[in-house]
Amino acid sequence: MDRNTTGIRCHGMLWPTDRNFCKQPEVKKKKEERTEKMTGKIMKGIGGFYYVYVEGAGLYECRAKGIFRNKKMKPNVGDMVEIDVISQEEKTGNLTVIHPRKNQLIRPMVANVDQALVIFAVHEPEPNFQLLNRFLILMEKQNIPVILCFNKMDLAGEDEKNRLLTDYEKSGCHVLFASAQEETGVEELRDLLRGKTTVMAGPSGVGKSSTLNAIGQGRLMETGSVSEKIKRGKHTTRHSELIYLGEETYLMDTPGFSSLYLDDMEKEDLRFYFPEFTPYENQCRFHGCAHIHEPGCQVKAALEEGKISRLRYDDYCYLYDELARAKKW
Repeated sequence: MDRNTTGIRCHGMLWPTDRNFCKQPEVKKKKEERTEKMTGKIMKGIGGFYYVYVEGAGLYECRAKGIFRNKKMKPNVGDMVEIDVISQEEKTGNLTVIHPRKNQLIRPMVANVDQALVIFAVHEPEPNFQLLNRFLILMEKQNIPVILCFNKMDLAGEDEKNRLLTDYEKSGCHVLFASAQEETGVEELRDLLRGKTTVMAGPSGVGKSSTLNAIGQGRLMETGSVSEKIKRGKHTTRHSELIYLGEETYLMDTPGFSSLYLDDMEKEDLRFYFPEFTPYENQCRFHGCAHIHEPGCQVKAALEEGKISRLRYDDYCYLYDELARAKKW
């Protein structure tokens, strides 16, 4: 048995004596990377990308994790979400968590709405009150408070203002009179929007754009700068998109509407979406009174006494008949 510097020779073989020979090679520990997590609100979704606004940090372009697809969950505009930031420089990330929604609208597709702002002009164009009443019913059905803004008040007199107030002050919404052109009522509107996520709706031509510009005072951070961010230019399709107005204040502009349908509603339930009927509901002679032809109806008595708007009541009767006819088909 020979000894040498590298080991011991025995039976013709060299056996190492180096103590480190049997040690496993050291694996350098990879430096653990910490992913930066942020919470924000989805402003827009298009082409598989979601644009998330984080207060104080800006807008991030994100992809949704496959887990949402597996759970059949689709992120919506208005969702509060958590993201893992991929690059702060390029403002990119992955959408990892959708927080529970407090509500969700289908048209437009938006989540976590605090209130709706519906704008009608007093003139030019003339207001379609039945369309307005349909919108109020849909919002009442979803428990979404409504701000009703009558715009272009510079075209109307005091008598007309009082008539509109009488018709709608008991309808469950906050009635506001404004003139975007003269900037009257705009400050009150800003106060009502502050700290909330609001859906803005109304027919074409009523002054929604001019009202929006007056509210934002030309300083709107519209994530249509999204199109600038992804270098795709303007899209021909209108996508649901939130506009950032200030701290915790968001507004969604929707395309002008000319018709609304009361889907999935029974005629017997319609009366529950006219808040001005509520004080008289339990006073009618017959339980479940439809307030149409029944004797001893206290809603009709209140109508005759001027406590309920004739305009609103007539639309109620029209819509009741429409729902009754729809069920026959």
